[in-house]
Parts: sequence; structure tokens; C-alpha cells
Amino acid sequence: MWQKILHRTIERVMTWGQLTVNYPDGSRVVYGPGGGIVAEATLKTPQIVSALCRKPILAVGEGYMNGEIEVEGDKLFELLTLLVRNQRRGGMPFWFGAWMTSRRMMRGFVQRNNPLKSIRNVAHHYDISDDFYRLFLDTDMQYSCAYFPRPDMTLEEAQEAKKAHIAAKLRLKPGLRVLDIGCGWGGMALTLARDYGVHVTGVTLSKNQLATAKARATEAGLDHLIDFRLCDYRTLNETFDRIVSVGMLEHVGLPQFDTYFSKTHDLLAEDGIALIHTIGRVAPPSPTNPWIEKYIFPGGYIPTLSDLTPSIEKSGLWTADIEVWRGQYGPTLHHWAERFETALPEVRKMYDERFIRMWRFYLVACEMAFEDQSQAVFHFQLSRGQHAVPLTRDYLYPATADAQSARAAE
Repeated sequence: MWQKILHRTIERVMTWGQLTVNYPDGSRVVYGPGGGIVAEATLKTPQIVSALCRKPILAVGEGYMNGEIEVEGDKLFELLTLLVRNQRRGGMPFWFGAWMTSRRMMRGFVQRNNPLKSIRNVAHHYDISDDFYRLFLDTDMQYSCAYFPRPDMTLEEAQEAKKAHIAAKLRLKPGLRVLDIGCGWGGMALTLARDYGVHVTGVTLSKNQLATAKARATEAGLDHLIDFRLCDYRTLNETFDRIVSVGMLEHVGLPQFDTYFSKTHDLLAEDGIALIHTIGRVAPPSPTNPWIEKYIFPGGYIPTLSDLTPSIEKSGLWTADIEVWRGQYGPTLHHWAERFETALPEVRKMYDERFIRMWRFYLVACEMAFEDQSQAVFHFQLSRGQHAVPLTRDYLYPATADAQSARAAE
């Protein structure tokens, strides 16, 4: 019964490209008109056929992770792109839209990230082996979108460019007090302290990340400029000249956006500047992918501008600038995925094949999302007063501004 239901569903959904499915009973069916992406998958058990009918989005990830779905030629990126593009074109079962609506309505309940739940969520993803992350991240362990002004840049160069771009927006000068909300393994704090002479307070909920960040600060001789703490940003009661938060807002959750931006306002000096770097959707709000929510980022949520701007407006902060990074996270994830595959002999010494397939699916699915879905990166430059930030973006691109001035003087 389930195979017949799945067959009819795929037959209706596949209106572009071509998908070949090998079923557990030995039958082989080709779906779609062709003319686009071609992919082939083998369903190895009757259980995965049933799961794909009942919970398709979750089942695709779980089926691959558990070895119940095999992808011909390891073309996982192509398979996921093919499925997503056909989903967008319509033809999903009638109940699928109702299910998505119910999940959208439940966002506030699922993402009630109180302090205790936030600690558990962070530990789930970040408190695994730091040595594992070192295998595929850049040397500074930047676990967020890199910035590629040139497409031929290495991952290390692009991550340095990201930090430099953020630092320029913060308008730093020696002696300023900077708060890094969600400081990770300390790379941003180390860079700002070393290269700009500022005093950085970094806060994290990850014990692993805290230990690594402190060790790195000591090794770099920057203990006098950096204070890493294991604490929730909501408990802070100090004043900072600058606030930076990179890749943390995605963990805050919809019900906490008012608190997040209100706290940013309260912690920021009157002439201060904050730079919030976050993944964002350039489309209407949508619930978190159920597989990502269950296995990778529990409590996580990718916000839209319509989710965030009401909270910013209520906080009393000035929206000094919003920049949207397109086409940046896809290449970042591709670098990570390539390094992950290269490091498989080392990964296998740490984790089993199910973990490896889970992480491969995560990296490839996220790359596909940034390349083919409505995901980008938002930069919110916020301030307490409108004149804390220059009135134009010329200060970010001085060479271009100088060239324009020279041409105008001719």
C-alpha cells in the first residue's frame, strides 16, 4: 500500500527533471519529463517507503542517515535540489500544506528557548569534540558564513575578509569595550583584540568552546584584553561601546527576539554600535526544517526581516544599515563539505558511519538551501543614536571612495 501511495505522490510532484527510484521489491521507476537535473535513489526497506509517505521531509534525512536511502553516484546535492525544486512547483499531497501551517503556528511553542533549554540546545551541537570541528573549519575555527569578495579566495582568506568587514562596521579604536555574544571558539574576539586593541568580553553557553577560547587567548598572550565567560547574555548588566554577534541569533528563537534586541539596547553605550550577523530568509516566515531541528540545531530558527524588524523597532535601536549577503554561505559550506570528505579517515576514528552520513547530509542540505532556496545572511548595524555611524558606506570601501573623489575633481 505504502509503495503505491509513494509512487502516485512522486508521479504527481515530479514536473521537472528526472528521478529514478529503485524500490525494495526490485522495481525501478523513472519519474519526471527530464530536461533538468537527473538523480537516482534506492529505497532499501519497506519502512523507509512508509516513512516517506507519512513524514517526507524528516524521512529523507533520516533515511539517508540510517542507510535506508542510497544515492547513485553520491549525487546528494543534485537529489536534494531536484526534490526541492519540484516541491516548490506544487503537486504535494493536500495534507502537506496543512502540516506546514500547523508547524508554522507551533514555532512559538517549540522555540521557547529559556536559559536552561538554551544550554541543552547549545551542548547538543557544540559540545562534541573540538578536534572534529578542526578537521573542516578554517584555522581560526570560524563556524559561520565567510565573505568572498573574490571567488578564488581560500576559506582562510574569506573568513579573514568576513572579520575585517565586520570590524570596519564596528568602527573600532583602541581601548573600546566590546561584547561578543555567542563567541564560539574565540576567533572573532582574538582578532579584534589583537588587530584593533579593544577589550573584548566573550560569552558562550558551550563548555567546550569556552575552554578552547580561553586556551587560545592565553597562548596568544591576549589574556589582558579578553574575558571569556560561560554565561547567558540575558544575565549581563554592563555597558559596552560595541556589541558583535555572529551566527548566534539563529539560536535565539522567535519568542526571544524582543528580549534579544531589548538587551542589546540596554547593554550598548549611548554612542555605541552593534553588528548582528545572522542567517536569514528572504521570503515569508517558514518553520525550521524538521530534520535540522531534530538532529542538528534543536530550538533553532532562521528569521525573516518581518520576524526581526518589529523587535528592533520596539527596542529603541536605530537600524543604521542592513546588508544582505547573497551567494556567500553556499561556497562556505562547499569548502566545509570538501574538507569533511577529505578528513573522513580521521572522522571515522571518532564517530560511526551514521554520524558521518548525518553530517554529510547536514552540510550538503545547507549548501543546497543557500544556493537554491530563500536563504541569505543579514547584517544589522544598530546604534542608540542615528549619528553613531557614518552617513554613507564610503568608510567601508575607502579605495573606491578615493577613486570617485579623484574623478569628480577632474
